[in-house]
Amino acid sequence: MAESIIYFSDNFFSAGVTEIFNGSGDKVGSLDLKSAFTSSVNVLDQDDRLAVKAHFPFFSRRWVIEDHEDKAIGELRQRFSFFTRKFEYHSNQHGLYEIESEAFSREYQIIDENGELTAEFKKISGLFEAPVYELNRFADKLSNEELIAAIMGVYMIHKRNNSANAGGGAT
Repeated sequence: MAESIIYFSDNFFSAGVTEIFNGSGDKVGSLDLKSAFTSSVNVLDQDDRLAVKAHFPFFSRRWVIEDHEDKAIGELRQRFSFFTRKFEYHSNQHGLYEIESEAFSREYQIIDENGELTAEFKKISGLFEAPVYELNRFADKLSNEELIAAIMGVYMIHKRNNSANAGGGAT
């Protein structure tokens, strides 16, 4: 597979629909951030049909990705690590993937069970604007939609962790 680049963004208020573009600037889908309060997303294909959806199950730390028929296709979990940020994505069809980044980096690598680089993604937006992500795929096992849902899961887990840390002060 030739490498392919996709761009997508969150909304400033983490709710609403944003478009997904390829490296040529053509629309290839949409990202529907359901609500600022529920932490769930839908990834729509080029024809605005639901491809995958993702969310935290009630009282769970797992980010579950489902297809348009509500069948689980994967699950993302954060892994404990001292000097890197690590996540584990288990695709029900394609096995286990490591998602990792250096401690203060905005760049992540997605590596399959064989140690092969599947994709890279990075946050490319500035400080006072909505996050924009660049996804660079090197393998075609995972669909763009599944990868985007997993990446949004990484972002939602970070967001949830930051909220918990901000509210965890002494009383």
